[in-house]
Amino acid sequence: MIKVENKHYCQINTQGFALATAGVMAIIYLLCTLVVALWPNLALQLFGSLIHLVNLEKAVDIRLTSAGFISGLLQAVIYTYIGAWLVAWLHNKFCQAK
Repeated sequence: MIKVENKHYCQINTQGFALATAGVMAIIYLLCTLVVALWPNLALQLFGSLIHLVNLEKAVDIRLTSAGFISGLLQAVIYTYIGAWLVAWLHNKFCQAK
C-alpha cells in the first residue's frame, strides 16, 4: 500500500480533466457537423428527438457556414470546459469531506 501525505487518492486534476473533456466535445462537434453536412434530414430527426421537438424542420433552416461552425465549436468547447471543471472541482470537494 502506498501512503501519500496530505493528498487524497481520489483527487482529479481539474485543469487536465476539463481540457480532456473539452477536447472530446470538439471531436463530437466535428462529427456532428459531418452528419449535418452529409445527411441533413437524419440530423434534423435526431436533433429534433433530442430536444423534444415534434417537427424541427419548421424551426430550423440548415446552412453550414465557416463562421457558424467556428462559433458553435468555440461555444461547445468553452461550455464543456466550464462544466467539466465544475464537475472535477465538486468531485474534489466531496473527496475532501470526511
